[in-house]
Amino acid sequence: MTERAEPGPGRRLVLLRHAKSARPEGVPDHERPLAPRGRRDAPAAGRALAEAGCLPDLALCSTALRARQTWELACAQWSDPPPVRYDARLYHADATRLLDVVREAPAQTATLLLLGHDPALVDLALHLAGEGAGDTLDRVRAAFSTSALAILTWHGPTWQVLTGQAARLTAVTVPRGQRT
Repeated sequence: MTERAEPGPGRRLVLLRHAKSARPEGVPDHERPLAPRGRRDAPAAGRALAEAGCLPDLALCSTALRARQTWELACAQWSDPPPVRYDARLYHADATRLLDVVREAPAQTATLLLLGHDPALVDLALHLAGEGAGDTLDRVRAAFSTSALAILTWHGPTWQVLTGQAARLTAVTVPRGQRT
Protein backbone atom coordinates (compact mmCIF):
# COMPACT_ATOMS: atom_id res chain seq x y z
CA MET A 1 0.00 0.00 0.00
CA THR A 2 1.27 3.49 -0.80
CA GLU A 3 2.44 5.50 2.17
CA ARG A 4 2.65 9.24 2.74
CA ALA A 5 5.09 10.96 0.43
CA GLU A 6 8.17 12.63 1.85
CA PRO A 7 7.65 16.38 2.23
CA GLY A 8 8.78 18.17 -0.90
CA PRO A 9 9.02 21.82 -1.76
CA GLY A 10 5.23 22.14 -1.95
CA ARG A 11 2.22 21.49 0.21
CA ARG A 12 -0.98 19.63 -0.60
CA LEU A 13 -4.46 20.31 0.69
CA VAL A 14 -6.88 17.43 0.18
CA LEU A 15 -10.55 18.32 0.38
CA LEU A 16 -12.84 15.35 1.00
CA ARG A 17 -16.60 15.69 1.11
CA HIS A 18 -18.25 13.23 3.48
CA ALA A 19 -19.76 10.11 1.91
CA LYS A 20 -23.48 9.73 1.21
CA SER A 21 -25.55 10.04 4.37
CA ALA A 22 -28.86 8.56 5.39
CA ARG A 23 -31.79 10.72 6.39
CA PRO A 24 -33.51 8.81 9.19
CA GLU A 25 -36.68 10.46 10.43
CA GLY A 26 -36.27 12.30 13.70
CA VAL A 27 -32.45 12.26 13.64
CA PRO A 28 -30.82 15.70 13.92
CA ASP A 29 -28.66 16.69 10.93
CA HIS A 30 -25.43 16.52 12.94
CA GLU A 31 -26.14 12.89 13.90
CA ARG A 32 -27.09 11.56 10.46
CA PRO A 33 -25.14 8.35 9.74
CA LEU A 34 -23.78 7.13 6.43
CA ALA A 35 -26.15 5.45 4.03
CA PRO A 36 -25.21 2.04 2.56
CA ARG A 37 -23.74 3.79 -0.50
CA GLY A 38 -21.68 6.01 1.80
CA ARG A 39 -20.31 2.97 3.63
CA ARG A 40 -19.18 1.63 0.22
CA ASP A 41 -17.79 4.90 -1.10
CA ALA A 42 -15.80 6.09 1.95
CA PRO A 43 -13.28 3.19 1.73
CA ALA A 44 -12.98 3.87 -2.01
CA ALA A 45 -11.94 7.44 -1.19
CA GLY A 46 -9.25 6.11 1.13
CA ARG A 47 -8.00 3.74 -1.55
CA ALA A 48 -7.98 6.54 -4.15
CA LEU A 49 -5.77 8.70 -1.94
CA ALA A 50 -3.39 5.79 -1.33
CA GLU A 51 -3.20 4.99 -5.05
CA ALA A 52 -2.47 8.66 -5.80
CA GLY A 53 0.32 8.69 -3.21
CA CYS A 54 -1.52 11.50 -1.45
CA LEU A 55 -1.92 10.31 2.13
CA PRO A 56 -2.20 13.11 4.68
CA ASP A 57 0.14 13.89 7.55
CA LEU A 58 -2.84 15.29 9.47
CA ALA A 59 -6.61 15.19 9.01
CA LEU A 60 -9.09 17.82 10.14
CA CYS A 61 -12.61 16.42 10.30
CA SER A 62 -16.07 17.82 10.96
CA THR A 63 -17.74 16.52 14.10
CA ALA A 64 -20.86 15.48 12.17
CA LEU A 65 -21.41 11.72 12.44
CA ARG A 66 -21.36 11.19 8.66
CA ALA A 67 -17.98 12.94 8.43
CA ARG A 68 -16.50 10.96 11.33
CA GLN A 69 -17.73 7.70 9.80
CA THR A 70 -16.29 8.69 6.41
CA TRP A 71 -12.93 9.32 8.05
CA GLU A 72 -12.95 6.01 9.92
CA LEU A 73 -13.74 4.02 6.77
CA ALA A 74 -11.32 5.94 4.53
CA CYS A 75 -8.30 5.83 6.83
CA ALA A 76 -8.89 2.12 7.56
CA GLN A 77 -7.51 1.56 4.04
CA TRP A 78 -4.04 2.74 5.09
CA SER A 79 -1.47 0.83 7.11
CA ASP A 80 -0.47 3.93 9.10
CA PRO A 81 -3.33 6.46 9.44
CA PRO A 82 -2.30 9.98 10.46
CA PRO A 83 -3.61 11.84 13.49
CA VAL A 84 -7.08 13.32 13.15
CA ARG A 85 -8.50 16.40 14.83
CA TYR A 86 -12.28 16.59 15.04
CA ASP A 87 -13.28 20.24 14.85
CA ALA A 88 -16.82 21.51 15.42
CA ARG A 89 -16.01 24.66 13.42
CA LEU A 90 -16.03 22.57 10.22
CA TYR A 91 -19.74 21.77 10.60
CA HIS A 92 -21.92 24.48 8.94
CA ALA A 93 -18.76 26.41 8.04
CA ASP A 94 -18.22 28.71 5.12
CA ALA A 95 -15.04 28.92 3.05
CA THR A 96 -13.61 31.70 5.23
CA ARG A 97 -14.00 29.60 8.37
CA LEU A 98 -12.47 26.56 6.65
CA LEU A 99 -9.47 28.61 5.57
CA ASP A 100 -9.04 29.91 9.13
CA VAL A 101 -8.94 26.31 10.40
CA VAL A 102 -6.48 25.25 7.67
CA ARG A 103 -4.18 28.13 8.61
CA GLU A 104 -3.88 26.66 12.12
CA ALA A 105 -2.26 23.45 10.80
CA PRO A 106 1.27 22.81 12.04
CA ALA A 107 4.02 24.06 9.73
CA GLN A 108 5.53 20.56 9.46
CA THR A 109 2.32 19.23 7.87
CA ALA A 110 3.09 18.74 4.18
CA THR A 111 -0.23 17.11 3.22
CA LEU A 112 -3.36 18.20 5.06
CA LEU A 113 -6.76 16.55 4.62
CA LEU A 114 -9.90 18.56 5.34
CA LEU A 115 -13.05 16.43 5.62
CA GLY A 116 -16.25 18.43 5.59
CA HIS A 117 -19.38 19.50 3.81
CA ASP A 118 -20.78 21.11 0.68
CA PRO A 119 -20.93 23.96 -0.31
CA ALA A 120 -18.06 25.19 1.88
CA LEU A 121 -15.50 22.76 0.41
CA VAL A 122 -16.35 23.81 -3.15
CA ASP A 123 -16.20 27.47 -2.20
CA LEU A 124 -12.81 26.94 -0.55
CA ALA A 125 -11.43 25.12 -3.60
CA LEU A 126 -12.62 27.90 -5.90
CA HIS A 127 -11.25 30.59 -3.58
CA LEU A 128 -7.83 28.97 -3.29
CA ALA A 129 -7.45 27.98 -6.94
CA GLY A 130 -8.93 31.12 -8.43
CA GLU A 131 -9.46 31.21 -12.15
CA GLY A 132 -7.51 29.51 -14.87
CA ALA A 133 -7.36 25.93 -13.63
CA GLY A 134 -9.28 24.85 -16.70
CA ASP A 135 -11.41 21.75 -16.82
CA THR A 136 -10.51 20.63 -13.27
CA LEU A 137 -11.96 23.81 -11.80
CA ASP A 138 -15.02 23.46 -14.02
CA ARG A 139 -15.57 19.95 -12.62
CA VAL A 140 -15.54 21.29 -9.06
CA ARG A 141 -18.05 23.97 -10.01
CA ALA A 142 -20.35 21.47 -11.77
CA ALA A 143 -20.62 18.81 -9.11
CA PHE A 144 -18.62 18.04 -6.01
CA SER A 145 -20.77 15.13 -4.93
CA THR A 146 -20.49 13.03 -1.81
CA SER A 147 -17.11 11.29 -1.42
CA ALA A 148 -15.54 13.74 -3.87
CA LEU A 149 -11.85 14.53 -3.50
CA ALA A 150 -10.05 17.67 -4.62
CA ILE A 151 -6.29 18.07 -4.33
CA LEU A 152 -4.73 21.50 -4.29
CA THR A 153 -1.01 22.19 -4.27
CA TRP A 154 0.82 25.35 -3.31
CA HIS A 155 4.25 26.54 -2.25
CA GLY A 156 4.47 28.33 1.06
CA PRO A 157 6.52 28.20 4.23
CA THR A 158 3.54 27.57 6.53
CA TRP A 159 -0.20 27.03 6.29
CA GLN A 160 -0.70 30.36 8.05
CA VAL A 161 0.18 32.28 4.87
CA LEU A 162 -2.19 30.43 2.50
CA THR A 163 -4.34 32.96 0.63
CA GLY A 164 -6.88 33.06 -2.15
CA GLN A 165 -5.68 32.15 -5.64
CA ALA A 166 -2.38 30.86 -4.21
CA ALA A 167 -3.04 27.20 -4.93
CA ARG A 168 -3.33 25.04 -8.02
CA LEU A 169 -6.18 22.55 -8.27
CA THR A 170 -4.41 19.44 -9.54
CA ALA A 171 -7.04 16.71 -9.25
CA VAL A 172 -10.73 16.12 -8.73
CA THR A 173 -12.25 12.67 -8.45
CA VAL A 174 -15.34 10.98 -7.08
CA PRO A 175 -14.37 7.49 -5.89
CA ARG A 176 -17.17 4.95 -5.81
CA GLY A 177 -17.22 1.61 -4.05
CA GLN A 178 -18.41 -1.60 -5.67
CA ARG A 179 -21.87 -2.88 -4.95
CA THR A 180 -21.88 -6.39 -3.56
